[in-house]
Amino acid sequence: DKKLRAARTAFINRTSRPVLDALLDELLKLKIINNREMETVRAQPRTEKAQELIDMVINKGAAASSLMITVFCELDPFLSTELNISFYLVLVLQTVPSL
Repeated sequence: DKKLRAARTAFINRTSRPVLDALLDELLKLKIINNREMETVRAQPRTEKAQELIDMVINKGAAASSLMITVFCELDPFLSTELNISFYLVLVLQTVPSL
């Protein structure tokens, strides 16, 4: 959640349309987003698509954010490293006990 918020502006400005479309498909498969949300986001221009997608997932909470980070790292390992988002951070988040 915090990592996505920190990377939000760079994610919006730098994530490519093909990565965004693949991310939408994977988040739908994982049931993080539903069909209506996917179609609404997919219809947007690239910048708005990225903004709407990241805000939507952040609003769904830490678990959804962690899954999005995992998928994003698989789809665009270079940019995820540039944005300081990595699998390691996801693994750490998953091992920290809930308060």
